Order: sequence, then C-alpha cells, then structure tokens
Amino acid sequence: MHPGRPLLDPHGILPQVERTRLRWRRPSPPAALVVVLGIVLVSGALLLLRDAPGADSRGAAPLVGRLAPPLAGRTLSGPPLDLAELRGGVVIVSVWAAWCAPCREELPVLVAAERAHPGVRLIGIDTRDGERQARELLAQVGGDPAGSVVDPDGALAASWDVVGVPETVVVDAGGTVRAHHVGPVNQQWLAGALAPLVRDG
Repeated sequence: MHPGRPLLDPHGILPQVERTRLRWRRPSPPAALVVVLGIVLVSGALLLLRDAPGADSRGAAPLVGRLAPPLAGRTLSGPPLDLAELRGGVVIVSVWAAWCAPCREELPVLVAAERAHPGVRLIGIDTRDGERQARELLAQVGGDPAGSVVDPDGALAASWDVVGVPETVVVDAGGTVRAHHVGPVNQQWLAGALAPLVRDG
C-alpha cells in the first residue's frame, strides 16, 4: 500500500473529499482556466486507458506481471478459502463491499463471466462490510458466499494494493497477475482480460 492513499473505509473517503472542498477558495479566472484544462486532459487520458485489459482506470497496473499476493481466510459461508489452492486455474479476484453502489452493479457481470467460462473461478475480498448485507447481495445476484473472503479491517485489500472498491484482478493458472482494473468492470474488459488465458466456453 502506498503512503498518502485514502483509507479504504465506507465512511472515510467521501468525507475527506467534502472537507477538501470546504478548504478551497474560489480561484481567480486564470487559475480556473488551468484547472478546467487539466481536468479535460486527465479525463481524456482515463477514457483511453480504462478499457485496456492490462491497465487499470488510473493508467497504471501495479500488480500486473507479479505473483498474486496471498489471499486466504474465512469466507462469508464460514469455511476458509486459500487462493494458493486454486493454482492451475484462472481466477478473477474482486474486491467489493455491499455498501458500494458500483460493486452492486458490477457483481452480476462478474458472476456471468464465471458461469460463461467453466475453467474460471470468481473469488471475492469482501472488505469493511457487514456480513449479513454481503450475503444478501450475493444471494440476489447468484454469487457464492463460499467464494468471498471476509476482510473486516481492510488489511487483506491493502495487501493487494487496493485504493478503493471495486477493483478486479485476473490471475493466470501459474498465479501471476495478468490484468488489474480500478473501478467497475464491464463485459468487454473481462472478455479482453480472459481471452488470452482461457478458451471460450
């Protein structure tokens, strides 16, 4: 985890943004123009990068090409799960939470991708969440609570270099990260990330 990044907390990220806004003073016209131009340039760059399978929505891929960090612990259904025991198959790792609106929209897409590729396993890191709410959401979208590891304090997500939710990581059969995306994924991104690793089901 890099220093200076916001804490992964459902009640911490947005209030930090609001406090920052309150500290801003109204910029002079030249400064405002510079800010607007900067936003336009950054937004354009993100639009170009966000759907690239190997890159995340920040234009960086801190995990890609590295062995996946350890992922083990108690699941939402109770029994433990260990990513290391899934070596030999392709795994989609989703960092999510029931309180996260983009996560709720994304989960059906991830579940559908797992069903469309029998050799692919969907594993979740349910971070800083209420377990009852998380199980209810998985039941609604047809997800498997035995596939999501409980991460009550965010430590497991932090070990995966996560800066927010949702984030998605694709791990190949050898345990190496092949794609990493910050923000909700869509079918197009998943298809591009999985295509080199599995045959279409």
